[in-house]
Amino acid sequence: MSGPLKPVARISAKTQLPPVNDKIERMPLVEKNASLDTSIGLSEANASDYIALLKPRVMSLVVFTGFVGLMAAPGQIHPVLAAIAILCIAVGAGASGALNMWYDADIDAIMKRTAKRPIPAGRISREEVLTFGLLLSAFSVVTLGLFVNLLSAFLLAFTIFFYAVVYTMWLKRSTPQNIVIGGAAGAFPPMIGWAAVTNSVSMESIVLFLIIFLWTPPHFWALSLFMSDDYEKAKIPMMPNVMGEASTKFQIFLYTLLVAPVAVLPWMMGFAGPVYGVFSIAMGAAFLGYAWTVWRAPVGEAMMKPAKKMFAFSIFYLFSLYAVLLGEILVRKALLVAGA
Repeated sequence: MSGPLKPVARISAKTQLPPVNDKIERMPLVEKNASLDTSIGLSEANASDYIALLKPRVMSLVVFTGFVGLMAAPGQIHPVLAAIAILCIAVGAGASGALNMWYDADIDAIMKRTAKRPIPAGRISREEVLTFGLLLSAFSVVTLGLFVNLLSAFLLAFTIFFYAVVYTMWLKRSTPQNIVIGGAAGAFPPMIGWAAVTNSVSMESIVLFLIIFLWTPPHFWALSLFMSDDYEKAKIPMMPNVMGEASTKFQIFLYTLLVAPVAVLPWMMGFAGPVYGVFSIAMGAAFLGYAWTVWRAPVGEAMMKPAKKMFAFSIFYLFSLYAVLLGEILVRKALLVAGA
């Protein structure tokens, strides 16, 4: 039999506890967990961080163009199925954004424009983001396939794959044509919306695809002109860093010259009305004007202001084209209902 138990010493308020490692205390939770070698990972990411992973500004344009494609398509779709289709396009776009941030975390930490994203800021781990992106991808594709149709689900799956694998993992770091080819990923949503209604791909949906596809290079190259230092630090072969500013400015004008007439095709093909026709011609002329100003601007600091103006106008250009097209479609449908 053992001897009598010894009383346990009480810790009073004055007892001095060992100091906590100051360096660890100041670490973000993701780094702190790694340094303590714990098997249970805690994340200090909040809801806003998960929203940031979805790239909400990009997603908003994707959802809007997808909705226009759905509304422009001939035929009928039940409102609930239409809502499911748009939700799946939105979730799929968010999944693409999350997978892009997972893979690009190393270069995001280098670039000033992206350094505050959740992974480089240390608020969430790459593994969590990969899991998040894959779950969203599976949910969006499977849901669209089960509730709407397999063609639209296939197009959505291909879009996610193209953006996350073909563009992010391959093209972005290997060629100055990354935006030209990779721009296809952002151009699919109106085609997906169209397919959700018709279960087909037609020339009309291809035209809606081409407008965004041809718009993407001048839009992003205008951005790259005044962010070239950032891309240079991250060793991303954007056009100004590889081919030079003069070549980039010429190609901006060339692609703008291509997209302006293509944007008029919905009116010429008959699935947009005269209001859209006149508006698209006027906006195309204005877009060309901005591109001309960038092309003729001297190389260097004098070019930055025109490039920033063109970048801002390019966003308005695409959004307004699709907004006017949507407005005409809604008016036409309202008149048909009133006439019935």
